[in-house]
Amino acid sequence: MVLLFTLNWGFAQEEGGNTYQKRVLETAEIDLLFSYYNQDGENAAVTGGEGTEELTDATSSIVVKMPLNPDDVLTVDVGISAYSSASSSNIDPFDKSSRTASPFSASSGASQSDALVHFNPTYEHSSDDRNSVYSAQAYISSEYDYFSLGFGGGYTRLFNERNTQFGASFQVFLDSWNPQYPVELRDGFFDSRISGSGTYNPSFVAFDDETRNSYSLSLSISQILGKRLQGSIFLDLVSQKGLLSTPHQRVYFSDFNDFFIEDFQLADGVEQLPDSRFKIPIGARLNYYLNDLIVLRSYYRYYSDDWGISAHTASLEVPVKLSDKFTLYPNYRYYDQTAADYFYGKEAATSSLDFYTSDYDLSAFSSHQYGMGVRYKDIFAGTKVFTFGLKTIDLRFNKYDRSDGLSSYIFSLGTTFVGN
Repeated sequence: MVLLFTLNWGFAQEEGGNTYQKRVLETAEIDLLFSYYNQDGENAAVTGGEGTEELTDATSSIVVKMPLNPDDVLTVDVGISAYSSASSSNIDPFDKSSRTASPFSASSGASQSDALVHFNPTYEHSSDDRNSVYSAQAYISSEYDYFSLGFGGGYTRLFNERNTQFGASFQVFLDSWNPQYPVELRDGFFDSRISGSGTYNPSFVAFDDETRNSYSLSLSISQILGKRLQGSIFLDLVSQKGLLSTPHQRVYFSDFNDFFIEDFQLADGVEQLPDSRFKIPIGARLNYYLNDLIVLRSYYRYYSDDWGISAHTASLEVPVKLSDKFTLYPNYRYYDQTAADYFYGKEAATSSLDFYTSDYDLSAFSSHQYGMGVRYKDIFAGTKVFTFGLKTIDLRFNKYDRSDGLSSYIFSLGTTFVGN
């Protein structure tokens, strides 16, 4: 967002001895955003690495950018994400519905669907020479089992006749869980339908710490390398402390007997992960202006953390200008990662281990994402809706396939309106 603003800044002009300072943002802008996401797979972490991962999510948000004066801009982002998840519904698979309890079918319990609401204001101040930008932001989000409170700030500096840009920012998130443990692990659980050899006696103790704090520092530098070439390098340092396990994700041990209710296997425990994690992603972008019709936008990132995961991401987007108003955006993204030290498939871990999870997001896998987008842009905003002019419409579709069988697609629509 800071980069977009810098592209619109102008130099001060002298007119009749008076200095004219161009505004950072000439008029208010409103972004209306909507996306629909759908996924499916057979390795749900809620059911110990085996079971349906079917999920749908519809997200809508509104982003309002308001110039407070020539130097300051306030941006407010408010949104809601409503989802329906077959896997999370199986936190309680024994909901007395007519279906047979199974990890491969959805329950109709209270955890089947929920909504996440977020509020994210950002304030930015630009120096008189438009070569420095200071920013501050806050973040609040809430859903049925999680609450997040965040804040941060940043600084951007342009120098070398604006051919070079340096940025630094930090963010802090102070989060808290309202743990929703698998129903069979809760106090007072009893069901006469339990079958298995011996007595069902899971290895489970509720988490003492229900907070999670995250701290991040981001550094970036962007350089115009020539008339056709621009590059940037960025580095993030992320530290997390607290409850990094997900309380409702089951595990099954190889040294425990199996117990069932109908076709659903009862948990031996829930995942246990270290209470700290340090992540270092470092990456680069290189954009090449091929001609008036085509631009090549490339991206690479290397990721490493102290849980044993290392990953590579590479992507290429090729905007093709069809006319003054329409642009196509074909894109491709490849991702590959190693497994975390604490990942085990179903019934591969033993109860004597300190840490274990069957969350396939922490397994070794590779993925491919293909997409296409189209943008309509009218710099004069000739089409009016009330007093706002329609500036851009973005329509995108992406298909995602993972080597462990997870597949998904996302459809997104974004529009930008500008005031008079």
